[in-house]
Amino acid sequence: MLPRRLTAPPPGWTTDADIVVIGSGIAGLVAALRARTAGKVLLVTKALLDDGSTRWAQGGIAAALHPGDSPEGHLTDTLTAGVGICDPEAVRVLVTEGPDAVRELIALGADFDRDGEGHLALTREGGHLRRRIAHAGGDATGAEISRALLAATKDAGIEVIEHALALDLMIEDGRTAGVTLHVMGEGQRDGIGAVRARAVILATGGLGQVFEATTNPEVSTGDGVALALRAGARVADVEFVQFHPTPMWLGPDARGRQPLISEAVRGEGAFLVDGSGERFMTGRHPLADLAPRDVVTKEIMKRMRETGEPCMYLDGRNLGPRIWAQRFPTILATCERHGIDPVNEPIPVLPAAHHASGGVRTDLWGRTSVPGLYACGEVACTGVHGANRLASNSLLEGLVFAQRIASVLADDTERDAPAPSGAAGASTLLDPGIRPEIQRIMTAGCGVLRDGPGLERAAAELAALASRTTDRPRTEAWEVTNLHTVASLIVASARRREETRGSHWRSDFPDASDEWRGHLVSALDGDTLTTTYEPTENR
Repeated sequence: MLPRRLTAPPPGWTTDADIVVIGSGIAGLVAALRARTAGKVLLVTKALLDDGSTRWAQGGIAAALHPGDSPEGHLTDTLTAGVGICDPEAVRVLVTEGPDAVRELIALGADFDRDGEGHLALTREGGHLRRRIAHAGGDATGAEISRALLAATKDAGIEVIEHALALDLMIEDGRTAGVTLHVMGEGQRDGIGAVRARAVILATGGLGQVFEATTNPEVSTGDGVALALRAGARVADVEFVQFHPTPMWLGPDARGRQPLISEAVRGEGAFLVDGSGERFMTGRHPLADLAPRDVVTKEIMKRMRETGEPCMYLDGRNLGPRIWAQRFPTILATCERHGIDPVNEPIPVLPAAHHASGGVRTDLWGRTSVPGLYACGEVACTGVHGANRLASNSLLEGLVFAQRIASVLADDTERDAPAPSGAAGASTLLDPGIRPEIQRIMTAGCGVLRDGPGLERAAAELAALASRTTDRPRTEAWEVTNLHTVASLIVASARRREETRGSHWRSDFPDASDEWRGHLVSALDGDTLTTTYEPTENR
């Protein structure tokens, strides 16, 4: 049983806006900037404006920006990485609108790296057959994009509430009427509040904190997916959680956010080796070390099982000190901070949860199944990623689909916001003390390698945790309730999908099956989670 709303005190303050944008990564900031043409925008973010996942993106943003490249080539690579369940129409939108969207980002002030002739310096990452990754500051692309968008947001005078956790959607006559928030002490308003609005755009990012080790920031607790599910929205493809192959391994007891070693390091010539120095990706895939992420992650895990080693290694000694200093200064500093000299020694790496390919299901314009509720960025399932996200497509997805939402808002939301009737359905709140247990259960039973018995145990253990409730509403309790909801979603879908496809790896069903070439779509029926299978042609 899952809650239909979160236990919370009644709102102590109320405000009005036309559009509420929740999240301040690339998707949220672009949505807020573009949505101003449809009315007054209020931007809500869980921590500080620049604390989302975008800021941490190292590799870059993928688009067919080179004269020798084409959207068709980008489309082919994306469909290949998605292993048969991408929505081709959504991918075509991404790759055809992507180049101009990146150029508009540059016009807004984002300063991407250039070569000696002033052209964009493009690199390769896993799954790409061409150099099409634009980057900034060497390996600080996300930070530069955030800087440019935050400056534009400030110049636009958009109202912002920081340190605010979105709790539940307000609904009237089946339509979005606003959202309830809890604003923590550092925010503009304290405590529980309500924002009346005729449209809410979810751009809340990922859910990596559901696992013990992740590259995601602490704020990535799946809040948007859980909120949307409670509001009646459909959620799809959540079993496809991509594990990045090369976060730095900090030891067997490492928990929480792990330092990421960008795929672009391999794009510049680094390669994977085991403890004896043997390259193990050669011959395993035509692209070897630049195979799609799910392939590389699986091969790392297989090699670890073969050798009994606790990690593998990324050998970038051939890059030399100049490339490390100029192209990867952030990663170089991170390595040195952890006592590793990547110029002269391999970096220990171990896969960690990185990106949710599924999420709140949308159409090509970011609309969810709840009128007035939109989603973009990692919280959304646009159909672009399929079973495995192609490297550096995430920033582009957030950019393109945030723009598309803004382009339909005015027509979609002509009438005034309805008066909310209050949340309906059962409410509950879980004990914050179960957070480590959720993460342990998910890592052990629903991590990189899954099987039927492990998933059954995970489902049973998560169900047992649902009885550990609290009557004290607070941020930690709301977050852990969201984490439990998302964990239950992922496990339910992973149990249903009896095959191996993309980032979903079942050892008891090691091959892909045409019978599963489709989507698992979840929704709440009362307080019961239902999951149905839809073939790809029925999207």
